[in-house]
Amino acid sequence: MEDKKEQIIQTVISKAWEDVDFRKDLLANPVAAIERLTGVEVILPEGKELIIVDQTDKSKVYVNIPAEPEMDNIELTEDQLEAIAGGGQMIWKDLADAMFPALKDCIKI
Repeated sequence: MEDKKEQIIQTVISKAWEDVDFRKDLLANPVAAIERLTGVEVILPEGKELIIVDQTDKSKVYVNIPAEPEMDNIELTEDQLEAIAGGGQMIWKDLADAMFPALKDCIKI
């Protein structure tokens, strides 16, 4: 199922690259644009808003400053807990995946 979600996101990005009208629609109303294009439902967590930023201008470098994580609400896997207890360092990707939900987590198939 994760592969299907990745394919949906790739479809949205590809369409935005090739179709200026779709890109404008995606920027103005991302959830509706994604649902119309793909036929899947996008359900955001309560109180969340999906923001799409057009980063197609190659003369600019974009950096996203994510929201500060709520460390009290993060649940670590057994492997992550063992790594911490053993003095090891957690892999950033695992930590980032746990802290920052991705768009694919909002797509309901």
